[in-house]
Amino acid sequence: MATALAEQADARDTIETEGSPSPPGPGRAKRESAALAELRRPIIGVTRFAMVIAAVGALAGLVPFAGLAELGGLLLAPGPVDRSAVTRLVWLIIIGLGLRGLLLGGALAVTHLADVRLQALLRRRMVDHLGRVPLGWFSANSSGQVRKAAQNDVSDMHQLIAHHSVELTAACVLPLGGLGYLFWLDWRLGLLAIGTLPVYAVAYAWMMRGYQRKMDQLNTAFGRISAAVVEFVTGIAVVKAFGRARRAHESYRRAAEEFATMYAAWVRPILRLESFSSMALSAPVVGLISALGCFWFVGEGWVTPAQAIVEVLLAMVIPTTVTVLGFGAQARRGAAAAALRIHELLDTPALPVVERPETPAGDVVELDDVRFSYPGTDTEVLRGVSVRLEPGTVTALVGPSGSGKSTLATLLPRFYDVTGGAIRLGGVDVRRIAPSELYRRVGFVLQDVQLIHGSVADNIRLGRPEASDEEVRAAAEAAQIHRAIAQLPRGYESVVGVDAQFSGGEAQRVSIARALLADTPILVLDEATAFADPESEAAIQDALSVLVAGRTLLVIAHRLSTITGADQIVLLDGGVVAERGTHPELLDADGGYARMSRTHEESAR
Repeated sequence: MATALAEQADARDTIETEGSPSPPGPGRAKRESAALAELRRPIIGVTRFAMVIAAVGALAGLVPFAGLAELGGLLLAPGPVDRSAVTRLVWLIIIGLGLRGLLLGGALAVTHLADVRLQALLRRRMVDHLGRVPLGWFSANSSGQVRKAAQNDVSDMHQLIAHHSVELTAACVLPLGGLGYLFWLDWRLGLLAIGTLPVYAVAYAWMMRGYQRKMDQLNTAFGRISAAVVEFVTGIAVVKAFGRARRAHESYRRAAEEFATMYAAWVRPILRLESFSSMALSAPVVGLISALGCFWFVGEGWVTPAQAIVEVLLAMVIPTTVTVLGFGAQARRGAAAAALRIHELLDTPALPVVERPETPAGDVVELDDVRFSYPGTDTEVLRGVSVRLEPGTVTALVGPSGSGKSTLATLLPRFYDVTGGAIRLGGVDVRRIAPSELYRRVGFVLQDVQLIHGSVADNIRLGRPEASDEEVRAAAEAAQIHRAIAQLPRGYESVVGVDAQFSGGEAQRVSIARALLADTPILVLDEATAFADPESEAAIQDALSVLVAGRTLLVIAHRLSTITGADQIVLLDGGVVAERGTHPELLDADGGYARMSRTHEESAR
């Protein structure tokens, strides 16, 4: 019963958690197995040692059965009972049971220690590897994906590593050893003990016929449910506005009913057969058949009554093997899928680092004929962009959406590497600068603000952990966020996400404070005031204007009013430099920037 039910539960879990329109397939199954084998390699020796201990423990569990056979023979034999022999057999049974518990417990302790070691090793590998992954990877991949791999996927391997190997070994060795013992006593006892297995095997083969085809159909049906949900949720505002909510529900209702009908048509006959075929492995049925068979065997004089009792007891152990095999297969599939996701994460290409990094001579930034295409695409986002950023100046990037502004800004701190041309810092290609040195010189504040789960002070200190409380407060004041922090329950010691809940604009200002405290000579600000309210926007600009002295500042903004004082404004359009100059110069040129400026002024009225 457990095996088929485990298959059904695994199918349901796969559909609910994956939601993929197509099944994994044999190719993915091979990759999952290979990934699981690779991740388990550091502890495979310890696991095998634990399996040997478990096998010995399981064999020790046969001692009580053999002792019972001998004890039954003594008690049923005519004449006076040999008390000393009975005492020896009782102690033998107790020792066998104790040794079995001790060895199996020890094996589980070994595998649990191995599991703890593996989890720590995998998490360290992930932290180490993700620390060398290009920052752009984190923009393209959600933090939830990383968190799932580091927490859920690693934990999903626990059952397989800590339990399955030991439990499967014990569940197989004990019945197999018992069958060997029964065949040694009398071949008829061995056959009787497995007499009901063919019934369940045939039923199970029938229940699992067409499994892959059914999974294809179920995944397709579930894909339609997912599409209907996404379609309804994304358009719910329009649907409600026009009073079409009932009709909008129809597509989801149809998809759900189709899925339910298909799943029920597959599972209902299986469950009916399961309810009957599983009885072939149930303890009462196995015990009854064994008892009837042994009654016949004893009557014919083929076996002794004591041997018959042992057969009945050992036969009732066999169903536990099927149960462990069923749920063990499910645990292995889940662990293998998790292992593949971890393996793929660890296979993420690291940021290339030269063996002999060079040190920049100064803080001049040169973008020389920069070309760039995102990984996996052939479309160039930037095509031959050349810009020079002098120290102590503000360079503003403007342009329509999709012109490449944010992409260009992320190339300087090496979120990605250019696919053509070069970006130089202090005369050195950024690809030849050690990442640690690069990030000591280049700070950035991006639109997608990331705050760690820690105190507000720790978030601001992220770039300079040794900074004093006074320096942290000064940075917060410069970023116009000190007043909001002071109003928190524990001030700067308030924990983000617990007793410090920041709005989008406040979180942006915390990240600005972090960049200011890091005190890098070069700052990249992507929409630095995008979430700032009008009251604090001017104050933030004043703080930034103080910081640019002796520094190179690269600003990206759609609000043209915030960059009118920039030393250099670069207009990007279609991935190329369309115009450059100061605000007055570009207005006099009456080109694309002038049109954008007029549009901006009209929208602000």
